[in-house]
Amino acid sequence: MSEALWIKDPLAILADGAERGVVVADGRIVELVGMGREPRTPTGTYDAGEHVVLPGLINTHHHFYQTLTRALPAALDRELFPWLKALYPVWAKLTPEALDAAVTVAMAELMLSGCTTTTDHHYVFPNGLEDGVDIEVAAAKRLGLRVLLTRGSMNLSERDGGLPPDSVVQDEDTILADSERVVSRFHERGEAAMVQVALAPCSPFSVTTSLMRATAELADKLDVRLHTHLAETEDEDRFCDSLYGCRPLDYLERCGWLSSRVWLAHGVHFQAEEMPRMARAGISVSHCACSNQVLGSGTCRVCELEAAGVKVGLGVDGSASNDGSNLMQEVRAAFLVQRARYGVSKVSHKDALRWATQGSAACVGRPELGEIAVGKRADFALFKLDELRFSGAGDPLAALVLCGAHRADRVMVDGRWTVENGVIPGLDLAALMRRHNEAARKLRG
Repeated sequence: MSEALWIKDPLAILADGAERGVVVADGRIVELVGMGREPRTPTGTYDAGEHVVLPGLINTHHHFYQTLTRALPAALDRELFPWLKALYPVWAKLTPEALDAAVTVAMAELMLSGCTTTTDHHYVFPNGLEDGVDIEVAAAKRLGLRVLLTRGSMNLSERDGGLPPDSVVQDEDTILADSERVVSRFHERGEAAMVQVALAPCSPFSVTTSLMRATAELADKLDVRLHTHLAETEDEDRFCDSLYGCRPLDYLERCGWLSSRVWLAHGVHFQAEEMPRMARAGISVSHCACSNQVLGSGTCRVCELEAAGVKVGLGVDGSASNDGSNLMQEVRAAFLVQRARYGVSKVSHKDALRWATQGSAACVGRPELGEIAVGKRADFALFKLDELRFSGAGDPLAALVLCGAHRADRVMVDGRWTVENGVIPGLDLAALMRRHNEAARKLRG
């Protein structure tokens, strides 16, 4: 968008000094329009009088392919390790066609919930799915969603003492070569980047120490971010202690991962004395409230992490443990679980919104995102309060969280509308769901 657009007179906006809205041009926010003011330059207008305007929400952890295995009977009511053992044989049957359907469903659901930037952690590469990251990039470009896609990896299978079947793991040389390929082919630099790539061994119990170290070295060479699961369950603590003789964070340090490139998924079981070490290193954490509750993994200690200086964002996690890809619902879940843990005086609805915006922007290394301020990218989520659930609400921003907003009316990514009137233009949702359901049925066999 080259012509300036004034998003005018919102019902409410998550920004100071922007009571009359914001002006965007060339994908950036160029002006905040305060109370009683007009834009300084002529603009087109979009009347936002019925909308609550948020910075675009940012999802910091997901597994898109898992939308194919929501509420799978074999995986119900299981903790993480047995849950994975039940699902890996199903995921081993993934095909390129199934992955494309899964990715498109996940991205569409995220965007309709107000998400403008998402990560994905794809680490399952059965034969025939070697170009999994390529499939994800193509889908993101079709939908207009900003993405940080991680080239995940596993090289410890059941025969090596790991959890996944042999058919979904790869050897170290293959993983590193493809990691370099996808970064070279797809990773964009600069504030306007729409597609970026990070490197992401799945977890300490699914890759070798050699691969962990080599991946950190490659990320440093290529100047990209690093991601993995860590401190998600007590089983993981015991695994690291028995195999490596140390706690998960100590193991990460041995592998060269205590770095500002790193953001970690879950972070439920960090000890208090570990948190300042993480902050000094510049590590951030993706809090996955719904997934941790479904799997009974525990609760991320968000307030203590933030007090120590660790940045915390939000992630919906995989749709086989969350069973949804709705980031606005994740905001409410995080608010409720953290409010229950820390009390009314420590956690507000604005904290939950901050985790999904500024906190998440820190996780993905994109300070130009996650905030409505001059110079930031023009990423917005606009919600109406016209559903029964909002009737009688007094504070529009609080109502989004407390009353349970779940679907954005409009979404803008880098100055372009990607959702209009609650619909993604050009996407036939009914046809997508038919294709996706059929792929899921084939996987279940």
